[in-house]
Parts: sequence; structure tokens; C-alpha cells
Amino acid sequence: MNLTSRRTFLKQTGTQAAVASLLGTSALKLSANPLGLPIGCQTWPVKEMIGKDFPGTIKQLADVGFQSIELCSPVGYKEFGFSSLAKYKGPELKKILADNGLSCVSSHFGIEELRANQDDRIAWAKDVGLTQMIVPTLNGPKSPTMDDVQRAADEYNKMAERAAQAGIQQGLHNEEFELSTVNGERTYDILLRLLDPKLVKFQFQVSTISRGYDAAEYFTKYPGRFFSMHVQGWSAQEKKIVAVGHDSLDWKKIFTTAKTAGVTTYYVEMNLELMKASVPYLRQLQV
Repeated sequence: MNLTSRRTFLKQTGTQAAVASLLGTSALKLSANPLGLPIGCQTWPVKEMIGKDFPGTIKQLADVGFQSIELCSPVGYKEFGFSSLAKYKGPELKKILADNGLSCVSSHFGIEELRANQDDRIAWAKDVGLTQMIVPTLNGPKSPTMDDVQRAADEYNKMAERAAQAGIQQGLHNEEFELSTVNGERTYDILLRLLDPKLVKFQFQVSTISRGYDAAEYFTKYPGRFFSMHVQGWSAQEKKIVAVGHDSLDWKKIFTTAKTAGVTTYYVEMNLELMKASVPYLRQLQV
């Protein structure tokens, strides 16, 4: 989610035994997770905790049952609590995570910080061991023209090409700009056409179901275009975010189509209590 709307709206590789060893958990426990993927957590909802005590927060997330995390950049998200990450060198960050049995391949970056000094941000990502750099939004106007969307796509394709040369996969989340429309068509769908599928992968925000954006529909319509998703439960009756498994969404369908879409990581992103309540359901969900 982007730096504004976050405040309000909130690999499978090798054998299971090898993955379980890497994450510090049992293969049996891991195999029960949907698609056999580690249960991930986006760190935005615990930003205040991270600002005060990053190692302690990471331990708490691991104790809850999360097996991977997604960070937010200490530069682009400086004012929200993530500036504290800057005091750690890459190996130090990785050791804190590894000591708690957590992996981390992804982080969010503001588009502005990439515009200002993309090479520096790539260097930080490489130092931390990331393979994915995601922007929450291309930050275009709320009521864009087709030219606005084309310019945004052209700029991001160039950024993604630069990242690819460094061995980083660039990704795009869906926030304010992406949820706008141009001549009656969703900007998000236009961007899926304009952004180079080899250079840019997408991260789907499941809670955009509240705006009519259905995860399973997009995963089916655009196979191979996604590599990640942010997971929130949604109650259609109450019209609010709730714990995963205590909601009205068809998670078997979402995860099944996510495989077709190319999703290899997912991150629960709600307040801490809702995230805690979501873990037991995800542990037993088999797809």
C-alpha cells in the first residue's frame, strides 16, 4: 500500500525439507500452507513497533508463526518508522531475520526515491539480499489521461530495465493511481498492457475487492504477470477487513488462481491482532 492510503486502508524451491530447514520450521508444518509457500507478513502494520525495536518486533512476528517478511525502505518510508533500519548493515539485517527463522526477498520503495537515486536503492536492496523491489504506486494523477498513464509506464519500464541489469525484479502494487480509470477503462488494466511483462511483475492487493478488483479474476485473466500478493480478509456483509478465514472470500480459489498467475510470495497485511488470527487458517489451508 502507498504512503498515504496505508494509514487509512489498510519459493517454493528444492525439497520441502530444504525449504523448512531454511525457514527454521518443520517440513510437515510448511506443507500445510497454501501452495507450500511460507506464510509472509508485510511489516507496514507494525511500523511503530519497528521504529522502536526492530529485533524485538521480528521475534514477535516469528513467534506468531510468520515465516517470511516484506520490508519497507528506510529512505522512502523514513517518516513512518522504517528509518531505524538504516542503522543496520545488510548482513546485520539478514542475521536478525535468520536468527528468528525468517526469510526476506522483497521490500517496498517509494517511486520518488527511485527517481532521486535508483542506483543507491538497488545497492541497498542487494546488500540486504532482496530479489524484488516493489513500488506501491506509480503516483500518477487521480484522474489521469491516457498520456499520463503512458508516461508513467514508460518511466517505470526504464526503471525496471535498470533493476533487471542488477539482478532485481521490479514490481508494482495497486494503489490510488492504479485504481483510477481512463475513458471508462481501469488504469490497472492499461498498465498491465503497457508495462513490459519481462521487466515488471505485479503484486495484487486483495483488499481492493472493496473497489471491485477481484484477485482470482485478475490472476486468471493475466497468467504469469503476478509474483506476489498482499492478503487481507474481507467481509462482504460488514464491508470491512477481517481476519483471513473469518471472511467471505474463497481462499482456495484465490490461491489456486494465484499459482496460474505466477505468485511465489504472499504477505498478510492487517493490524497485528488480525494478522495473528489469520495464521492458524493459513497453516491448515491446502491448495
